[in-house]
Amino acid sequence: MTVELTRPVSRRMLGTETLLVLGLSLGQSAVYATVSLIAKLTAEGGLSRQTAALNTSASARPYLDLTYQLLGILFALLPVLLAVHLLARDPGDPVRTLGLDARRPGSDLARGAGLAALIGLPGLVLFWAAAQLGINATVVPAALPDLWWTVPVLILAAFQNSILEEVIVVGYLMTRLRQLQWRVGAVIATSALLRASYHLYQGFGAFVGNAVMGVVFSLFYLRTRRVMPLIVAHALLDIVAFVGYSLLPKDWFSWL
Repeated sequence: MTVELTRPVSRRMLGTETLLVLGLSLGQSAVYATVSLIAKLTAEGGLSRQTAALNTSASARPYLDLTYQLLGILFALLPVLLAVHLLARDPGDPVRTLGLDARRPGSDLARGAGLAALIGLPGLVLFWAAAQLGINATVVPAALPDLWWTVPVLILAAFQNSILEEVIVVGYLMTRLRQLQWRVGAVIATSALLRASYHLYQGFGAFVGNAVMGVVFSLFYLRTRRVMPLIVAHALLDIVAFVGYSLLPKDWFSWL
């Protein structure tokens, strides 16, 4: 007797799957970021007197700290592998479906650099304005000790952020929401608002800036069906922020 091991995936199953993937990754981050924002708003001095530190040290012992940093980067990417694995149930190669392959390296790099410039320059102005208005916390992009492995780890962290966010929030989420027959406008809004929400720990300026970035990236993906240029753009933005803050004089960043 042959046992049938496969069955059609219902909309309900797709919806549950999507919520579980988000719950294990950036949806969870959004919840924590919201709680962090509330904590900063209710702390003494208000939001503008609080600090949001990224890439912080995990141990006073350098090699143990390095181990924790690398493990954190590795395990943070597991939801990406899960998302790609789940998309493999659909017809076609999920890597090519997401545009996550290396078929167009030159085009992906050029488009990614262009997107980074498009987002990065206005983003600096927005961060400055948010700081002047007191609607952002003081952002510290890198708080690792000055060691031989600091810059390589910051670069790896930038790529981890970009791969995780762009594959999950753009490629996977938008694919699933379209399969669930959501309207295009609702898909774009959901992707952009999710991106903005897990940056709330930085303040309201970061929320607005990332929401705008989310709309631009979503529209780009709908037009090109390639997530690789988005990964390049995001990685470039984070590398400049993380490594620049780590290497340049700190008084250059007093406006953050």
